[in-house]
Amino acid sequence: MAISRSRAATAWCLTALVTAPGCAGPAIRSQSPEVEALVTLDADTKLVGDYTTPYGTGPLRIEHAALVTGLAGTGGDPPPSSQRQMLLADMQARGVDDPQTLLASPTTSLVWVRGYLPPGVRKGDRFDVYVEVPPDNGTSSLANGWLMETRLTEMAVLGNRIRDGRVLGLAEGPLLVDPVSGGTLDPLSRLRARVPGGGVSTTNRTIGLAITPEHRSVALSKRVGDAINKRFHAVIKGTKRGVATPKTDRFIELEVPPAYARSLAHYIRVVRCVAVVEPPAGRHARLELLARQLDDPVTAPSAAIRLEAVGRDAVPILTAALDSTDAEIRFVAAEALAYLGESSAAPHLAEAAATLRSARPAALAALAVLDDANGIDALQSLLDSPSAETRYGAFRALSHLDPSLPIVRGEQLGDACTIHIVDVDGPPLVHLTRSHRPELVLFGTRHPLGDGLRAEAGGSIVVVVADGQATVSRFLPGAEDRVVTVAPTVADVARSIVAVGGTYPDVVQFIQQASSSGSLASRLAFDALPVEGDGRLSIHDEVSTRERDDEVDTVAASDES
Repeated sequence: MAISRSRAATAWCLTALVTAPGCAGPAIRSQSPEVEALVTLDADTKLVGDYTTPYGTGPLRIEHAALVTGLAGTGGDPPPSSQRQMLLADMQARGVDDPQTLLASPTTSLVWVRGYLPPGVRKGDRFDVYVEVPPDNGTSSLANGWLMETRLTEMAVLGNRIRDGRVLGLAEGPLLVDPVSGGTLDPLSRLRARVPGGGVSTTNRTIGLAITPEHRSVALSKRVGDAINKRFHAVIKGTKRGVATPKTDRFIELEVPPAYARSLAHYIRVVRCVAVVEPPAGRHARLELLARQLDDPVTAPSAAIRLEAVGRDAVPILTAALDSTDAEIRFVAAEALAYLGESSAAPHLAEAAATLRSARPAALAALAVLDDANGIDALQSLLDSPSAETRYGAFRALSHLDPSLPIVRGEQLGDACTIHIVDVDGPPLVHLTRSHRPELVLFGTRHPLGDGLRAEAGGSIVVVVADGQATVSRFLPGAEDRVVTVAPTVADVARSIVAVGGTYPDVVQFIQQASSSGSLASRLAFDALPVEGDGRLSIHDEVSTRERDDEVDTVAASDES
């Protein structure tokens, strides 16, 4: 009988508490002499996780005071504060004339901007930006505002003053007031906004492994690095080489192979299960023991990780597990096989994505690394699923796999957003994003708008649907009116909103109003991505070496600069 992922993970965690640190495997439940001999031999194997802890695997918060412009009289002159002083100093440094007057204008607002640089981020990568009006600042709404270019830094309070460090990211763009999907905007929600993908990293973040204090030595650092490099390679600056670079007796820097670029937590788990010390007969005995553990739903998840860490020698064992009668076992075996480049795993991962909700995020992530017909076909088979998160998760995985595929390529609407029309069966679905990137995805080719709709798209655009056509009009003081008449469909109206000068938030506002009024019969979903919450250890559960070990932090920081 299949056991749920959460139950299996709980059993694994309980077992792990009484075994060795690092990537310790669970003892299987049989106590036969043969199995006990295998367990004893396996105990003599030492893994990377027995000597190290992860470093740099949490998000890095960066922030700064900033200016929003373009408000329709809803801004306000902020009171004296350290945030106001910070913004004024920044405006003066940029050569802004009379910054005090600009800041007092009802068309502007002081805001606090923050972003989170993910682990392993590279210079030029984009990230989401979060904007909020500080308390008692006089601003009543950020709707239709534009975030001026902002330099984001790490912040710290020193000597009762806010101090900032070097610039780690830049942020700019039109504000998407949050929540745009709720149908109503209370006063507080009008003072919060996002800019999807509005940040650009100006730095590279190092990830790696910190040698635990009791094991620190140059020899061990090199030995651990050699063990990792025997298992993992990547093309780095045009040359294929190992991913681990021992820096000191305390720190080993890691590169991330392309297959794991969007599965960093999984990568770290596998790296920590690589064998550093293995008895002469250890490999064979470990494989036999892991094969037994893989056959038990309780121990299968961690056994699959350890088999993936072994590499190609584990493929036959994992492949045999695809015939298991237990859906959990089939999934964890298929996940490991996908990262080992075995496309035979694709149908089993698609099955897990469709039927095991807790496994869906990991199944879709694994499918996104199978760059062949099997992987593409498996993902495409999920695009007509009744589940919005399965459909959009498969779409996103296909976009990562090959953005040039016709089914996901889409159309760029100016600088505002992309629109994708996915010609598949299934219930009509309109999907919008508030994170990662501004994007409109239409599942199904027809999303008509009913007569009688009058909706706003920002502060200056009005959409009216009547007599079987849609009229998109933009009215700006001192400028000529712009009017476009198109077919009453979501795609045509979205294109027209951008054509007359609208932004992605304007498109979102229009679609939300069309849905709320009943004019849009298609289902509307926001950010329908499956979220991993299956009970397996997360990368954020690990001890942060940045917080624990200043010396290691100094080594890594010198390489980032």
